[in-house]
Amino acid sequence: MKDQDTPRGTRTGFTTGACTAAAARAAVEGLLTGQVPEAVESLLPNGDRVHFAVHDGRCDQERAHAMVVKFAGDDPDCTDGAHLTVDLRLLPGRVGEVSFVAGEGVGTVTMPGLGLAVGGPAINPVPRQNIAHNLREAAPQLLAEHGLEVTVSVPGGQEMARKTTNARLGILGGISILGTTGIVKPYSTAAWRASVVQGIQVAATLGHGVVALTTGGRTESFAMGALRAERPELPAACFVQMGDFLRYALDEVVAQGLKEVVLGVMVGKLTKIAQGETITHANRNVVDTDLVATIARQIGASAEDCSAIAAAETARFGAELMVERGLGEPFHRALAQAAIDTLTAPERYGRAFQLRVLVCDFAGQPVADVRSAPAEPRPLPATAGRTGIGHTQHIDFDTE
Repeated sequence: MKDQDTPRGTRTGFTTGACTAAAARAAVEGLLTGQVPEAVESLLPNGDRVHFAVHDGRCDQERAHAMVVKFAGDDPDCTDGAHLTVDLRLLPGRVGEVSFVAGEGVGTVTMPGLGLAVGGPAINPVPRQNIAHNLREAAPQLLAEHGLEVTVSVPGGQEMARKTTNARLGILGGISILGTTGIVKPYSTAAWRASVVQGIQVAATLGHGVVALTTGGRTESFAMGALRAERPELPAACFVQMGDFLRYALDEVVAQGLKEVVLGVMVGKLTKIAQGETITHANRNVVDTDLVATIARQIGASAEDCSAIAAAETARFGAELMVERGLGEPFHRALAQAAIDTLTAPERYGRAFQLRVLVCDFAGQPVADVRSAPAEPRPLPATAGRTGIGHTQHIDFDTE
């Protein structure tokens, strides 16, 4: 249900999972009463109860159909306005069973590492639990005698999926049904962060022992070109756009036991990493241009240039000035080494993995390639192999 009184830009919405659960609840009420309601109160995974408008309701004694239109609030979600559609079918005698089927526009899982069965529908664990909870709460007597087959469809879902990372994760034919709380917040960092974690989980199942973390479309294209020139067998799923979430990405690398990490970055994010920031969003902390000036000083820049770099607003100014002075290569190498030193400090990640930093300029040309020492041998941690964390359907960002 839309909140018309909330200022635009701050409105929350509902996940595909929450909308599907509401449609399922409305459909099962139709099985019970002979009429699918025009509105339904549904339980969200976070425990809240929300009213949803229900469309296209119809039923008979064994089947029911209902649809809820997704409202994403002010999140830039390609599934906003999607028709989350549920067809329920009674399974006589299969007591308490709730099974799931991918209908039109819902993806099928084709690769391991997602916490979902290969060949099954791309309906994440929390939405499955939420759908089943709503069905059991609304129709306990029915499920005490029979089971229910839940077919989830999203007309146009194949087209929506092209704006997601689903194909890279091995989810083909449509979108995923997602959500951990049921609520979508504007520009949801939690959802994007979860997609990074899930990408690393998939990369860890592929047997190559490496994941390339990039900050956006340009750095990913650069990193793919550089690494595939050396290892043409690397699939796209070994490359994960981490955005600003380096900390969460590297934590998951350790959890999954990956031994090699490649960072594809430009000078702005690289400077933030060198100064100790592992959440590198532009609004979180400013770039330390004093650090940029210190690096310039170390590689022989003049005092005048170092002062200008320290007074600048961006790291890019210092990098371009060093290129003008013929010091671009040593400058970028020194900055990359500073980032490696920061991340491989004993109080950070130490030698849990070998870290390689590939740096490109704003034209996508390589300017530095620096490696840390190899990873130390270690047993897999108890947390390795975690799966099933949700991801988001966000429009691709063409940032660093």
